[in-house]
Amino acid sequence: MNFRRRSPTELAERAAAELARREDPYNVTQASRIYFLPNLMTAGNLFCGFMAIVQCMQARLAETALTAEYLGHTPAEYYRHAVWCILGAAAFDALDGRLARMGGRESLFGAEFDSIADVVSFGVAPTLMVMYLIIAPTQGYEMFRNIGWAIGFVYLLCGAMRLARFNVITNPLLRPGKKETNKDFVGLPVPAAAATVAALVLFLLKLADSDKSLKAWALALPFLMLLIGFLMMSTVRYPSGKGIDLQTKMKFRSFAVALIVVGLVLFFKEYALLAVCLGYIFFGLIRHWRRPSHSPSPVPAQHPSDNL
Repeated sequence: MNFRRRSPTELAERAAAELARREDPYNVTQASRIYFLPNLMTAGNLFCGFMAIVQCMQARLAETALTAEYLGHTPAEYYRHAVWCILGAAAFDALDGRLARMGGRESLFGAEFDSIADVVSFGVAPTLMVMYLIIAPTQGYEMFRNIGWAIGFVYLLCGAMRLARFNVITNPLLRPGKKETNKDFVGLPVPAAAATVAALVLFLLKLADSDKSLKAWALALPFLMLLIGFLMMSTVRYPSGKGIDLQTKMKFRSFAVALIVVGLVLFFKEYALLAVCLGYIFFGLIRHWRRPSHSPSPVPAQHPSDNL
């Protein structure tokens, strides 16, 4: 048999073509790869979202029971469990993207799986809490009871559309071979929106424990939910924190402030969590209003495996 000896140039070209084929995100093998650790974190996100939904349903059963309990727990206890499940889902959501980027293990499967899990954990679960608890204190206002389902659906719709928009603007076909330096989120991230709802629930439960009236606060809650939904679909930029890693350095003053914030969240979580979430929301709004109108607004470099 006669074999033609290939030149080093031909071998290098074939190797480069094979490497490009494997790294192509639309290669069937590459796109459908399931990397263990990142997708395990996404599965944890989905599990926490599912458990939050279960806790909301059990809270509703406890509210309608004659003894005001279900399986030995009160509605407030179930709602608190649901809050921590949503916050746990946010922690898993933060980990999956970082693990994928650190290990270079991104795939289109992981991006789609992450978005589906986010709809459940940060869309459906917070919406149920809006329906069952946040709108519920407005018992003296017939209007809010009638439109409560619409407010919950608007929040869910905006969250789902926010995730769909993210998948579109991060599609590799839109900017092949290009990377933007702007790492801000465009629109309020869905986990931040869900964390705000969870913080509101904790705050309301704390007020209820203190025997304080919820009516004054409940009047503002439907409008705040609509604001959150609008901000998710807006073009207001929010810091992503993607530049923070094990090599990040900070000044002593900034480190001290961070420690104080963490301490406040640990010891006064019902108040501090809500303050942090609202501070993040209004920080983006104030920065957006102070930005010159003529400044360019490039599409940010958000990777498909990042969290939204």
